[in-house]
Amino acid sequence: MNFVETVRNIWAIEDLRKRVLYTFGLLAVYRLGAHIPTPGVDPVALQEFFKALQGGVFGFLDLFSGGALRRLSVFALGIMPYISASIILQLLTVVWPYLEKLSKEGEMGRRKINQYTRYGTIALSIVQSLGVAFWLKSQVSPGGAPLVPPQVQDTLWGLGFPIMTVLTLTTGTAFIMWLGEQISERGIGNGISLIIFAGIVVNLPHAAFGLIDDIRTGQRNLFAMLGLVVFMIAVVAFVVFMERAQRRIPVQYAKRVVGRKVYGGANTYLPLRVNTAGVIPVIFASSILVIPQTIASMIKTPWAAAIGGQMKVGEPLYYLLQFIGIIFFGYFYTSIVFNPVDTADNMRKYGGFIPGIRPGKKTSDYIDRVLTRITFVGSIYLAAVCLLPEFLITGVHVAQLPFGIGATLDRFLPVWFTEGMGFNFYFGGTSLLIVVGVAMDTIQQIESQLVMRHYDGFMKRGRIRGRRG
Repeated sequence: MNFVETVRNIWAIEDLRKRVLYTFGLLAVYRLGAHIPTPGVDPVALQEFFKALQGGVFGFLDLFSGGALRRLSVFALGIMPYISASIILQLLTVVWPYLEKLSKEGEMGRRKINQYTRYGTIALSIVQSLGVAFWLKSQVSPGGAPLVPPQVQDTLWGLGFPIMTVLTLTTGTAFIMWLGEQISERGIGNGISLIIFAGIVVNLPHAAFGLIDDIRTGQRNLFAMLGLVVFMIAVVAFVVFMERAQRRIPVQYAKRVVGRKVYGGANTYLPLRVNTAGVIPVIFASSILVIPQTIASMIKTPWAAAIGGQMKVGEPLYYLLQFIGIIFFGYFYTSIVFNPVDTADNMRKYGGFIPGIRPGKKTSDYIDRVLTRITFVGSIYLAAVCLLPEFLITGVHVAQLPFGIGATLDRFLPVWFTEGMGFNFYFGGTSLLIVVGVAMDTIQQIESQLVMRHYDGFMKRGRIRGRRG
């Protein structure tokens, strides 16, 4: 009844109702564009080609495009150029004083950085779409049919198809970026995150019906599937728990007398999230790992094929680099979004202090030490959730380890460890973290809108408990 009442409350508030309907409308436009094909490509040959390339780098890129890549629609590049541009700008913020200064100038600085991010998105889209165009011209389907018919390849001395592809895919990415910004400004939730969310969950009903058909036809065991469902529910519950976990540092504010009024004297706390960086480290690490796989797939040499083989899911090098990347970007992104020195200065400015810790540098060092410890826990959690489904599906191919180590381990380790358990998850680790994280953030924003207007939200009990804590 609480859910039904909350939905009724959302519908009763005109502004919130318009925001929710506006968000759904733009997401519907995005899903419609994901089915509009790019001109000049043979759809039958393309479908056969991508069937042979399921998983790996194409599976990851197709995840963020919501299936638009395997259809090569006008949204084939998806939002990845925007994510890549954001990564580059955030990295440059640390090493380029000009961008660092902009990041500290409040709203005006943030707008300027967003403008640079848009320019970077367009530039990356042009480069990537040009690479896609020339790559498509050189590919054939497993049946031998070229993905781009010869009559299309010869248009305008061979330049017609690349020009058309660059214009189409770059415009599509720019339009997706605009949709995301409009959702963030006039809708509810983070627009870019919701676009990725919509692309991931759009095939969930199809996967569920397919699973039911497999159980009905006897291809899958009913009790094994029930056990898998229970396991996945437990994993989702664990993700929700870790996303809401906090380390609360007690803070006291000294009393100040201004005229006849007394200010301060309150006891509160500084909440530090265990996973301050959210799902960003997983996206960053996965994006970096895609680069060598993409280059290796385009270079037809033995050494490139060897590198590409070592970077596939299930290989020890892949797991190692993914784990290290998530830990590194967990600390890196946390250092960008949270500055202990600024926090300590603001506390001292308003008369706040941590009991037993001197204000100033001692306070910032203490906050930094606590943040370092909980960030390690949060990064380990991200790596575990991201890699666990992949491990259960494919295992760890230890036989690929050099110097005879792999052959020795392969003889002693159980089969389920080296070859996986054969589970087939619709949501991988990255997908699960994105879906749960975006869903929680969106519900929290709706919750804030309802509470601001004195309505009860989705998380009534959790909100009251959090306030008392």
